[in-house]
Amino acid sequence: MTALAFRAPEKGFLALPAHDAGPAEHARAVIIPFGLEATVSYGGGTASGPEAIIEASSELEFFDEEFWLEPFREIGVATLDTAAPSLDVEMALSEIAALTGAVLDKGKFPLVLGGEHSLTAGAIRPFAEKYLDLVILQFDAHSDLREEYSGSRYSHACAMRRALDYPHVSLVSVGLRGTGAEEIPFLEANRHRIHTQWAKDKRRWSINDIVKPLAGRPIYLTFDVDGFDASLMPATGTPQPGGLFYDEAIDIIRAAASVGTIVGADVVELAPIAGLHACDFTAAKLVYKILTLALLDRAPS
Repeated sequence: MTALAFRAPEKGFLALPAHDAGPAEHARAVIIPFGLEATVSYGGGTASGPEAIIEASSELEFFDEEFWLEPFREIGVATLDTAAPSLDVEMALSEIAALTGAVLDKGKFPLVLGGEHSLTAGAIRPFAEKYLDLVILQFDAHSDLREEYSGSRYSHACAMRRALDYPHVSLVSVGLRGTGAEEIPFLEANRHRIHTQWAKDKRRWSINDIVKPLAGRPIYLTFDVDGFDASLMPATGTPQPGGLFYDEAIDIIRAAASVGTIVGADVVELAPIAGLHACDFTAAKLVYKILTLALLDRAPS
């Protein structure tokens, strides 16, 4: 079994003093920084994403007005002290699979900070082995359904295709607006397990319809920050106009948590821009809200 080493809490997500953080072993949520950058094909910088999110998280207000408390005190949040990923993407995917598996084995909630989206194909392996009805909820500008890209089957552009190599795994994709023609035959042949919400139809979306395929199922949430509109999130390798805004994404995540069980997550593809700390902060706030919605009961009425 992979041994887990934890950072001192003041150097981890939320930068909590030790007396507030509590023992790492008691935390229900474990943050896994994993700055994989091996197959990026446009803008770079995702290797710096995890530390930028962690640094920005220290500036969050920890009180959540929806739940009327500070969620970290109920959840417990610890951050792993991880080594730099292997430069070989297949080996790196095995590394992240071992880490998420070790966290799962301890009965905790893994949330991976990327790094490029290719890591999801490794991060979900223990979930696919544990849950026979696993569904992935993907926020993204791109389908990521290519069989290979630039000579690699493990490219960031193939992340969801590799996740769907498990025949019992299905996919709900939200916000797509950048799909290659070569991805369409696989999408059409797998409509029984791929449910797509195109960004072009956003004005007509029904949240109830979006989350219907998630009902009663374990959900792995993968959030590529280019799922956000480029005006909100320029700090990513392939920013795209026409995407989601923060509240729209949170409304869907909240609904997903109410109909199914979010069992793990990743937030990927942040490529920090020097001096533009709003993007890092937005990603950090997203991470904190995902943990809150996944691990706390519904807000009091």
